[in-house]
Amino acid sequence: MENEKGEVSASNTGELDIEQEDQKIEQFFALIRRFQEARNRRKDELEEKQKKKKVRRLNDKEPQPSWVPSFEWEDFTDDIKFRRPPLIFPSPCNGKNVLDDKKPEEEDGLDLSLTL
Repeated sequence: MENEKGEVSASNTGELDIEQEDQKIEQFFALIRRFQEARNRRKDELEEKQKKKKVRRLNDKEPQPSWVPSFEWEDFTDDIKFRRPPLIFPSPCNGKNVLDDKKPEEEDGLDLSLTL
């Protein structure tokens, strides 16, 4: 009989462990469900706010600008006056004199080669 009682007590503790584990699993899934519900509620709230903003924009239709530009034909017929002279860009290099072994021509009498 002792063996039977010992086995019964062991099986009871095993069943208790399984029940506790089941409860923990149920709590875990309940927690996940609550997080999902909270996320969905928040998402719905944000969508409602965006819809309200769109409705307000549609109701306003044409917001009144603070300044309306107006142009006259004379604005486009006047000559352009520059404040400073335009920049002069050098002519593009076509790569002809890039790697020549010939001596470069001296410009303005200055020799810019660095030889010792």
